[in-house]
Amino acid sequence: MEKTYNPKSIEQALYQNWEEQGYFKPHGDESKGNYCIMIPPPNVTGSLHMGHAFQDTIMDTLTRFERMKGKNTLWQVGTDHAGIATQMLVERKLEAEEGKTRHDLGRDAFIDKVWDWKEQSGGTITKQLRRMGASVDWDRERFTMDEGLSKAVQEVFVRLYDDELIYRGKRLVNWDPKLHTAISDLEVENKEKQGHMWHFRYPLAQGALTADGKDYLEVATTRPETMLGDSAVAVHPDDERYQSLIGKFILLPIVNRLVPIVADDYVDMEFGTGCVKITPAHDFNDYEVGKRHQLPMYNIFTLDAAVRSFVEVINTDGTPNKGVEIALPERYVGLDRFKARDAIVAEFDSLGLLEKVAPHGLKVPYGDRSGVVIEPLLTDQWYVAVQSMAKTAIEAVETGEIKFVPQQYENMYFSWMRDIKDWCISRQLWWGHRIPAWYDENGKVYVGRNEAEVRAKHKFADSVVLRQDDDVLDTWFSSALWTFSTLGWPDNLEDLKTFHPTDVLVTGFDIIFFWVARMIMMTMHFIKDEDGKPQVPFKTVYVTGLIRDEVGNKMSKSKGNVLDPLDMIDGIELETLVEKRTGNMMQPQLAAKIEKSTRKEFADGIEAHGTDALRFTLAAMASTGRDINWDMKRLDGYRSFCNKLWNASRYVLMNTEVQTDPDSDEAGEPLDCGQLLVDGKPGAMELSLADRWIIGLFNQTVKTVEDHMAAFRFDLAANTLYEFTWNQFCDWYLELTKPVMQNGTEAQMRGTRHTLVNVLEKMQRLMHPFMPYITETIWQRVKPLAGVTGDTIMLASFPTYQADQVDATAMADLEWVKQVIVAVRNIRAELNIAPSKPLNALLRGVSYEDRIRLEANQTFFASLAKLETMTILAEGETAPMSSTQLVGNMELLIPMAGLIDVGAEVARIDKQLEKLAQEIARIEGKLSNQGFVAKAPAAVIDKERAKMTDLTRDIEKLNEQKVELAKI
Repeated sequence: MEKTYNPKSIEQALYQNWEEQGYFKPHGDESKGNYCIMIPPPNVTGSLHMGHAFQDTIMDTLTRFERMKGKNTLWQVGTDHAGIATQMLVERKLEAEEGKTRHDLGRDAFIDKVWDWKEQSGGTITKQLRRMGASVDWDRERFTMDEGLSKAVQEVFVRLYDDELIYRGKRLVNWDPKLHTAISDLEVENKEKQGHMWHFRYPLAQGALTADGKDYLEVATTRPETMLGDSAVAVHPDDERYQSLIGKFILLPIVNRLVPIVADDYVDMEFGTGCVKITPAHDFNDYEVGKRHQLPMYNIFTLDAAVRSFVEVINTDGTPNKGVEIALPERYVGLDRFKARDAIVAEFDSLGLLEKVAPHGLKVPYGDRSGVVIEPLLTDQWYVAVQSMAKTAIEAVETGEIKFVPQQYENMYFSWMRDIKDWCISRQLWWGHRIPAWYDENGKVYVGRNEAEVRAKHKFADSVVLRQDDDVLDTWFSSALWTFSTLGWPDNLEDLKTFHPTDVLVTGFDIIFFWVARMIMMTMHFIKDEDGKPQVPFKTVYVTGLIRDEVGNKMSKSKGNVLDPLDMIDGIELETLVEKRTGNMMQPQLAAKIEKSTRKEFADGIEAHGTDALRFTLAAMASTGRDINWDMKRLDGYRSFCNKLWNASRYVLMNTEVQTDPDSDEAGEPLDCGQLLVDGKPGAMELSLADRWIIGLFNQTVKTVEDHMAAFRFDLAANTLYEFTWNQFCDWYLELTKPVMQNGTEAQMRGTRHTLVNVLEKMQRLMHPFMPYITETIWQRVKPLAGVTGDTIMLASFPTYQADQVDATAMADLEWVKQVIVAVRNIRAELNIAPSKPLNALLRGVSYEDRIRLEANQTFFASLAKLETMTILAEGETAPMSSTQLVGNMELLIPMAGLIDVGAEVARIDKQLEKLAQEIARIEGKLSNQGFVAKAPAAVIDKERAKMTDLTRDIEKLNEQKVELAKI
């Protein structure tokens, strides 16, 4: 082994060998069960971020753990086609390189461009996954637009349509006016903005008056432009101010439309005036009010969010309403919604109908891709009626077929699922799974797997013109099929029988509804067991928290606090890091601010830490469900942990194999480590107390780690491994072996060598799921010494708890020995005595058990505590002035004579006494000042008096020490 741990020299070569040798593949032996994890497919446009690194570490740790447990293991990998993100990326590329839009190329040619980009540049994140050590089966890599998955998507759509669970209708959606597509709630970013609340007067019609004699209702709105589409004014049914007006009308200004006054519990009587304008076609809450009161819905905006020439009037059932005046004032036609806002406010003001304008904070929805304000808009879309599927999916969690970890996320799941709405699955894009629906010249729709099937099914002649729907499916639709479509459904079902249902889904809380719930619904609808019972997609949903920056802020490019996992693995110079964080910033002031904070936080750039250190840090911080504040110091600490393990392994190897050359790292012949046989029996081997202790402690550690893994407490498992490796094996056991290796008998040395190599070898297997690279490297070197065979640690067995190897007496004895050694070291630290200086100890209150332990372990006390003698005091015998520590009921005393410079110690105490006296004088001055006592709060005065009491006590103790020192 190299003298210095250098992750760069081992990681990539090891991974390439693992992949080439096919170690990531399922081995096919199902005798110990099957195990499968599905990777949440990252966007094909994406690159590795801290969230990926965190979840991938957890998934790989589980996969490697179960693989070593002997299970036939598959970690299924793949990427999502990311409809909007990919289309935008290729469109920008097309414009920059050719000065063209997708419309210049046409649909088919543009799709070819996307596929070209995917083949050339779409594999960034999969390359980065390899850097994280992900042991996925790359030969099974899937893409949501590949042929097999596309067939599964088509099949699901057609079957759902045939089951009358998919339909087309005009409903309110999140509309992106820039991208011209509906988007999901997850793609909407709500930003806190300082806006305004405009108070308008809506005149009452037909001579009606309010209770206080006014001929108008005052309504408040944050979106004046939508008043052109008002269908009603709502008041609370219990609001006495307006009860007499319910059922009457107002005359909507500008458009002069009579709209009713309705009563609805949605209205908050305490907010504003208690009168709310209802615009069902442009507000989600108003949409629900409109359905309850069967109000017409007035769509006033085009797809660009500009004012239409004619209102599109829709009934609550989605059918056109032909009986309403549809013209809009010509002066507003074609105006952008925000310019229309200004013009409408100005006109209300000129008409004397603007009551007031007040500042108002609000959340404004933005498209996370386009960056423009989202407009709720009535459009024709495809929907899945999910209520019946949701019922089955809810029962799966209620009965425990699917468990959430932490369990509290079940409540989030239930709250969404029990109030579920039909799912809008269509998107107005070109890149994606095109909806398998065709229209005839009359607009009638026909659904089939392809046009030929539609024509055959409906016996259409070739002369009948059919046009395929231009829309594509929401990417969440294809990813909802992920657990079964990736395993070959609907054609090849062998892998489905082997690996489905999958075992664990690792995901974030923010997509429990958008992905997790939809996978459960789709899977249970389409996949049944041999008895026809719906099959769940996974048995456990492990929900991770977010990785935040050191002060708890969410990482974002605009804040300049994003950390790249690869930068922490490979290291990055400060100037390069600054360029990464500020290079694409459009705002110079923001870029300068980010540069300043980056230079302050990372004055020397980021040091290379290696993959294992990063993985172990992420695992050690993975407390269930909680967000994680990233801590670079912990990453530094676990890099040191890797160094510690490396150096400990070198110590073991140096004591268990003959070096061919003292200056070489090449392995020589193994020394006798207790594995050789003499006359058919094990060679003479004597295990020391330390050997028996570490063997027992290792077995207890195995059990503890397994328990934590079963509970998905990766943080506790990692901390257990750290405690055993650093504090017990490296700091204690290796030190305890030195007396044996220096002065022990051949049998004792053989026993210690045997323990060293066997515990080190098993320790690598125990830690491998968390830190694959360093453990493989060490294991390859130590396995011949331990008599272990196998090509890779990945396929070696995970250690098992051996109860018969836990020697409780030896463990208790050694822990007592450690306490004695620690007691001596504490005294050395208190008295500033060099570790190498021999000491003589006195012992008082020694029990019979203590005597036996003392006699049996003199070698350890002499070597590790540097005790020349340990004398037991007779009962009543007076000891000289000593520093004392307790070990159980036994007192350990180190006489101070000759160990300290009495004069210097007295001088030090006098200096302390002088400082204390000055502080007491300061407090006495305060308390004797009548002005201070009169003005200061009682708590402050009490605090000063408490300080005085403490200082007086300290002075007494120091004076007692001076008296004792005088006796030396």
